[in-house]
Amino acid sequence: MINYNGQIVNDETVLTTSNRGFLYGDAVFETCKVINKKVLFFEDHYFRLMSSMRIVRMKIPMNFTLEFLESEILSLVESNGTPNARIRITVYRNDGGFYLPTGNSVSYVITVNSTEISTYVLGNQPYEVDLYKDFYVSKQLLSSIKTTNRMINITGSIFAQENDLNNCLLLNDDKNVVEALNGNLFMLNNSTLITPPVSDGCLNGVMRKQILSIVKKIEGIVVIEQSISAFELQKADELFITNVITGIQPITKYRKKEYTTAFSQLLIEKLNESLV
Repeated sequence: MINYNGQIVNDETVLTTSNRGFLYGDAVFETCKVINKKVLFFEDHYFRLMSSMRIVRMKIPMNFTLEFLESEILSLVESNGTPNARIRITVYRNDGGFYLPTGNSVSYVITVNSTEISTYVLGNQPYEVDLYKDFYVSKQLLSSIKTTNRMINITGSIFAQENDLNNCLLLNDDKNVVEALNGNLFMLNNSTLITPPVSDGCLNGVMRKQILSIVKKIEGIVVIEQSISAFELQKADELFITNVITGIQPITKYRKKEYTTAFSQLLIEKLNESLV
């Protein structure tokens, strides 16, 4: 069941072979988490979506208000009959043209996948990562938004599967570590929590913002945004990945280094407290 330009339909074949998102990756998207029929952090998602559309020069429809898009999401959730869900909003430039579009008007599709978990739960299974070095993330504004061109994430995921890894860490042009395949990266070293700045090429993550806000209120922890070299990873006490769907995913092993997860456990508790 999907919401296609405001109509809830069962048919998922609403996109044609002339769709610009399909042909050129000419689309942006947001992935949201719904718990108990509430879209978490929706204001942050909304403003990132609007910013993404402006960056790629899409024309924002007059009715694309925060209230309108939130109601579109919740009506789909209601039709799907589930209080907890993973939602994806994809906005694409309408058909026409080749690299140069014939216009900048847009359409949108909202899809829903039911989930059972109503809070964030910390994974306690082993979680091993390594570097993915076949391709690099560019230090540019496009890297900070979600477009449908995710080829680095796709090939990196295949690489991880081929090498029995749970995830991979991506490097930018300067060979600094910027993020994981599916989320932002945080590194705890003694009492300092470090995450790469958006200017290094990482996604301007919604959960990243929540974690930065939570950690700044924890006494004794200093949080900074600065570049992380691959060498520094093996000196860290903890590494973890953040995204809106999972919340916090602790990394337990990188090459020969194994990590603790106590701080991740503290953060997941504070994150759930903030949702009440």
